[in-house]
Amino acid sequence: MIRPAFIAFALAFALHAGAQDAYPTKPIRLIVPFPPAGGTDVLSRAVAQSIATSNKWTIVVENRPGAGGNIGLEAAAKSPPDGYTIAMGQTANLAVNPALYAKMPFDPLKDFAPIALVSSQPLVLVVGAQSRYKSLKDVVDAAKAKPGALNMGSAGNGTIGHIGGELFQRRAGVKFAHIPYKGAGPVVTDLMGGSVDLFFANTQSVAGQIAGGKLRAIAVASPKRLEILPDVPTIAEQGYAGFEAATWSGLVAPAATPKPVIDRLNAEVVKALNSPETRQKLRDDGSTPLGGTPQQFADFLKAEHAKWGAVVREAAIKLD
Repeated sequence: MIRPAFIAFALAFALHAGAQDAYPTKPIRLIVPFPPAGGTDVLSRAVAQSIATSNKWTIVVENRPGAGGNIGLEAAAKSPPDGYTIAMGQTANLAVNPALYAKMPFDPLKDFAPIALVSSQPLVLVVGAQSRYKSLKDVVDAAKAKPGALNMGSAGNGTIGHIGGELFQRRAGVKFAHIPYKGAGPVVTDLMGGSVDLFFANTQSVAGQIAGGKLRAIAVASPKRLEILPDVPTIAEQGYAGFEAATWSGLVAPAATPKPVIDRLNAEVVKALNSPETRQKLRDDGSTPLGGTPQQFADFLKAEHAKWGAVVREAAIKLD
C-alpha cells in the first residue's frame, strides 16, 4: 500500500518540478506604476528587453500610474502568485508611502516576494532651458523673496522627488508650491513648457532632455558630482553640506509566488544587469546597476522601510 502512494507522490513532485523548469509558458506582465517615459518606465523596459532578448520570453509592460505608485503596486499585490505578474517597485511605493498614507492598499513587507534590486539613481534639480534660474542660489533667493511663488513638480505624492524637495525646503528655509503629477513624464513636459519652475528628478527621467538642451541641471543630490553631469555641482557644494537624496528600484512579485520561480526571475534579472549593454544604458542615465539575491533585497527593503518612515515622521511631511 505504501509503494503505490510513494509512486504517486513522486510523480506529482516530478510534474510540479517539470512545470517550474518550463516556466514561463506564456507572457509575463510587468506592471510599471508610473506613466510612460518616466525614469521607472525607461528602466523597466530596458531590463525587460534584455531578459526577453536573452531568453526569447515575452514580457508585456503595463503602465498603471497614480497615488505615488500605489495603484500599480496594489494591482500587482492582488494578482495570482504564479510568476506571470511582476512589478517594478521603488522607494516611494515600497518604503515612503506607508508613512505618508493613513491607509495603504497593500503591505510592502507582507504582500510581495522580493525578486531583485535593479538600480539606484541620485536626484538632480532641474529647471527649464529658458528658466532665469542658473544656480541653486538663484532658486533659493527667489523662493525667499516670494514664499510659495515657485512651483515644484513631482512624479507624485510620496515619491523621492517630493520627499527630497520637502527636505530641501526645510534645510534652506524656503517654501515651494508642490504640484504632484502621476509620473515624471508629464512633469518634464510642463517643465519644458514653462508651467513648472523646478523638479527634483531622478537622473533617468531627465538625462536625455539635459543632454538635448531642453532642461538645465543646477544641482545633484549625490555625495560627489556625477560622471554624466561633471559640470553640475552637488547641493552640498552649494552650501548644504551632507544633503543627499536618491531613489532605488526593484522587481517584486505577489507574496506566495513559488520560490523556484522567484529564483529563476532573480537569475535572469541579475544576468540582464550584468550584460554590458544594459549596464552601459543604465550608466548613461546616471544609474547604478545593483542586483543581488531575493533575501538581500528583502533585508534591504526592511531597512529602507524603517529609514524613510522615520524621515517622513520627523520632518512632519504631509500629503497635499
